[in-house]
Amino acid sequence: MPFETLTLEREEAFALITLNRPPANAISAELVRDLAAALASVERDDSVRAVIITGAGDRIFCAGADLGSAFSGGDMTDFIRFGNGVLRRIERFPKPVIAAMNGHALGGGCEIAMACHLRLLKETARMGQTETNLGIIPGFGGAQRMPRLIGRTKALEFMLLGTQVPAAECLALGLVNRLTKEGETLAEAKALARQLAKRPPVATRVLIEAVDDGLDAPIDQALEIETRHFVKVLRTEDAGEGIQAFFGKRDPQWKGR
Repeated sequence: MPFETLTLEREEAFALITLNRPPANAISAELVRDLAAALASVERDDSVRAVIITGAGDRIFCAGADLGSAFSGGDMTDFIRFGNGVLRRIERFPKPVIAAMNGHALGGGCEIAMACHLRLLKETARMGQTETNLGIIPGFGGAQRMPRLIGRTKALEFMLLGTQVPAAECLALGLVNRLTKEGETLAEAKALARQLAKRPPVATRVLIEAVDDGLDAPIDQALEIETRHFVKVLRTEDAGEGIQAFFGKRDPQWKGR
């Protein structure tokens, strides 16, 4: 299906979603709806084993909300809740989602990236929850995810000051997984997607669930969550195939069952 604010392509065993609202790929209500529809399409496609989200151009991944449209008209509470639902869907997506930040990721763009499972950032780009510079605060989960990713102290510093965090510091703090050189971000994301696409799909899906379900639970509860997920995976055809392949000294043939 055609989209107004992004493109969706399938390449090999992964999908590529490109935010496309020049010049800054800013977030509008339509972009959020398009992103939700693209994710739904990809989730239904069993041939897709991983997803990349990137931005059109080579300067800005996503600069946050389009202040001229996103905040004008309509019920803002509904818009924010819908956007949070879409980003939560990314966070819980059953296939690995990679943010390929080929440029700055600010405000809502930083929030989209933080909802992804893995993040690659161009070494000259910056990330930041910069909403306080406008007299507002993050609305798509930034005030919740950034402290969980890098700790309360630094997250509060960055958000209170509206800081655009340089790429090297993002890497040092664990906000991103890898830095990439100019012009290589998407290629590296595709290489990573190819690796992920070869991994066992059921174990991948259940591992994402287990981490998300247990991350903020007390340790005893989290261990029980992990036990339930482990037993669920152990009973699958893929688990049997993986163990048989190990003893047979051959590559496993994953069925996704």
